[in-house]
Amino acid sequence: MSDEDSSFGELVLLIGDMYIPERARELPLCFRELLNTDKIGTVLCTGNIGSSKEMQENVRVMGQQSIYVVRGELEDTDSEDKPLPEYITCKVGDFRIGLIHGHQITPQGDLEALSMWQRKLDVDILVYGSPHVHGITEHRGKFFINPGSATGAYDPNLLGSQATGVRPDGTTTPAFMLMAVQGSNAVVYVYQEIDGKADVGMSEFKKCSDREEDDTSNKE
Repeated sequence: MSDEDSSFGELVLLIGDMYIPERARELPLCFRELLNTDKIGTVLCTGNIGSSKEMQENVRVMGQQSIYVVRGELEDTDSEDKPLPEYITCKVGDFRIGLIHGHQITPQGDLEALSMWQRKLDVDILVYGSPHVHGITEHRGKFFINPGSATGAYDPNLLGSQATGVRPDGTTTPAFMLMAVQGSNAVVYVYQEIDGKADVGMSEFKKCSDREEDDTSNKE
C-alpha cells in the first residue's frame, strides 16, 4: 500500500474465516506483506480466526482506529473472558455497516435471509462470511459483502460446488478486501492469492438515497 492510500478516504479491512491453525497454517505471505501497514483505519472481521493467539492479536492491531470481530460458529467462547458478539453495527463515512459471521443464514449465503439481517440491523452494507467465497451483491439498494476466507480454508458446505474459486477438496482461493470510504462513496479492492501473488480487482458503489431505495423496492 502506498502513501497515496490516505487520499482514498478511510480504509476498512474486511477479513475472516482464517481457521489458524485448525485448517490453515498462516496467512499467505503476499497478504502478510500487504497488511503490514498503518494505513488501515477500521477492521471488520467475520470471525473464525482460529485458536492461534498470535493471529488473534494480529487482527486486533491491524486497525489504527476501530477493531470489530464477531463470533463464528467454531469460536471457542469458553476460553474468552469476554465472548465475541453475534453481530456488530458501526458507521464509516455515510454508511451504516452491519457485521455477522454468516452461519446464522439458512440456506448458506441466501440473499433473502441476508436481507432479513440487513433490515434487522438497519444497515446500508452487510458484511458476512461463510461460505468462504468472496463476493459483492447489490439488492434493493443495499450491499452485501463477503470477503471470503483469508487463508482459503476448507468449507465442508462447498464440497462439490462449481462456484468460482472453489477447489474440489472444499478449499477456496484465499481472499480479503479493503474498502475505501469517502462520504457516500465506497471503492472495494478484492485481493486474491493466486500462485503466490496478490491479484487485485476493484468494485465501486454509492449509497442510495431514501428516494432511490423506495424506487428500487417499488420496481420489484
